[in-house]
Amino acid sequence: MGRFDSVVLGGTAVLPGHGAVRADVGVKDGRIVAIGEGFSAGDADEVVDASGRLVLPGAVDPHFHLGIYRNITEDTKSETASSLVGGVTSIISYFRTGSHYLEKSGPYAEIYPEVLQATGGHSYVDYGYHLAPMVRDQVGEISRLVSEDGVCSFKYYMFYKGLDLSGASSDARGYTMSENYDLGHLFEIMEQVVEAQGERTDGSRVSLSIHCEQPELIRIFTERVKQEGVLTGLEAYSASRPTLTEHLAVAEVGVLAGHTRCPVNLLHLSSEEALGAAVELKRQHPELDARLETTLHHLALTYESYNDQRGKVNPPIRAQSDVEALWRGVKNGEIDWVCSDHACCSEEHKEGELWSALPGFGGTALVYPFMLTEGMRRGLSLERVVDLVATNPAKAYGLAPSKGALTIGADADIAVVDLDATYPVTTERLLSAQDHTPFEGMELAGWPVRTILRGKTVFADGETVGPASGAYLKRPLAADRPLTIS
Repeated sequence: MGRFDSVVLGGTAVLPGHGAVRADVGVKDGRIVAIGEGFSAGDADEVVDASGRLVLPGAVDPHFHLGIYRNITEDTKSETASSLVGGVTSIISYFRTGSHYLEKSGPYAEIYPEVLQATGGHSYVDYGYHLAPMVRDQVGEISRLVSEDGVCSFKYYMFYKGLDLSGASSDARGYTMSENYDLGHLFEIMEQVVEAQGERTDGSRVSLSIHCEQPELIRIFTERVKQEGVLTGLEAYSASRPTLTEHLAVAEVGVLAGHTRCPVNLLHLSSEEALGAAVELKRQHPELDARLETTLHHLALTYESYNDQRGKVNPPIRAQSDVEALWRGVKNGEIDWVCSDHACCSEEHKEGELWSALPGFGGTALVYPFMLTEGMRRGLSLERVVDLVATNPAKAYGLAPSKGALTIGADADIAVVDLDATYPVTTERLLSAQDHTPFEGMELAGWPVRTILRGKTVFADGETVGPASGAYLKRPLAADRPLTIS
């Protein structure tokens, strides 16, 4: 018997505060117990040869949609397998009552156990949930969800007020199954999140994530784009939900969060104007804990180069100038993390007219490949890439220090990555149930050759290994678990 259960030998590890250094990693009982040089095969029962490879912490993909368009159990099986392709070992999925997901409403005390039952034992990665209080009674459940169920992040969708899926003016109640889904509802959610945060004695963060698009403006601009009939595809969709709608929504959040002091996460910022508004919010409210997110697709796709409605997503794919502005925000530290906003959506859901096509698509399999390829091309350090896709989201959502970094005592969630081999993105490579990808043909390096979850290899050579073994992440994860090294 070796002193480790397994050892990762010969790789270049990206360590917090040190960057990329030559280091071996020793694992016991699913956790990292040693990082150093000179370990040998005799030290462990299992040896992972990482020679010539990068050794990275498993990525944390904090923006996911399990079960939004498919059976939630089947979606969990296929889409978390896709996560492993990208070196992702932890996800946090959004869930809400109303249309899609389980197609019903009611108290989370009844519905959340049903969600956990439907996904338990089917995930290939460790997983948690953000919950959206859609009705007033659910707002009253926030403190209990934090203290009992380990849900410490919540969501509000600003554009749901008064909209149907096509973007036309209508009564949204049939979709949200809510009473008054408006800024008053948002304000009361903020109050309850702040109250739950105040009840914490462990320094952990309770927060509200917000989809920032302003619905009344979307209504007007959608009508205009339809009437004019000049623009098509993603360019038309962007014009129907212009960057002004993000700007105004962020400003509304600034007023309410500034008043309540609610910690907020501004999700999937898609444009130069939205990012500018978010940075201005932080400047105006330096006392506010506000964190900024963008997505792989908003850093990768433009309607100028990909105007196919299969890329329809909310907020929309924007112009090349917006992509460049978001990359500046990534490089200068304004954006805190990059995620996938993964939502498995088939070709048949994208067919027909633009306005009725369903929004969203998958991307979790590209988290490390895209960020390593494009991020390093644009001058990001390896440590900054790791911060963006692992360390920062883990800290924001109650997963650190167990997740998000290669440190002693952390879960042995590891991606062994080959930076030298470049492969094109293909639908087949991504292991998703989605039958297309807007990223098709993109040439990327940095594909994981092995993904390790809590010390066990769960993905190697392009395929999952073993049964689904992901565990529910009851957040915040305990930081005081005893560490024993024999």
